[in-house]
Amino acid sequence: MRRKIILLFLLISTLAACSMDKNEVKDSPLYEGRDLTIGVVGKIPDVRERNIVFKNIDLNDIRKGNLSSKYDAIFIMKEHLIEAARAPYAKIYKNSGIPFFFIESKKSHVPFIEAEIEYEAFPDTDSGEYASGYYHLSDDTEKSWGYGLYNDTVNEVNILDVFSRIFMTIKTIDQ
Repeated sequence: MRRKIILLFLLISTLAACSMDKNEVKDSPLYEGRDLTIGVVGKIPDVRERNIVFKNIDLNDIRKGNLSSKYDAIFIMKEHLIEAARAPYAKIYKNSGIPFFFIESKKSHVPFIEAEIEYEAFPDTDSGEYASGYYHLSDDTEKSWGYGLYNDTVNEVNILDVFSRIFMTIKTIDQ
């Protein structure tokens, strides 16, 4: 009987802990700012927000330039990270006038903006980042961001939270 009580207590404790973790992230704020138009190289992500317009683009579109008049930001998804880190793009990221976000990159923004660094050779960060962002301002200053998942757990709720935080970052750039 004592064994059953202990097992029941452990089960309830585990369920309560899981429930608290989910509720904390589930209650994370949604982006509620102005409508954003985001160019996406790769598969368009699922998000909670209704005021985000995604447009599929490819890396050739990035090379053509004039992105800031069409998009508030560019997302480069996991399947295109290696190509997007090639040398010709580094200059574009620094001169485009809009932020870039590298989704599911474990290597920060550095291999994307440094032409002489190869993506595969750059070490993974230990920060647990799910996404990183980079924005080169017109006055020769730059900003970068890292977005981790709650408890370093890859699940739908945590990924949706990362995208909401990225949208809030984009909003702060406009201000």
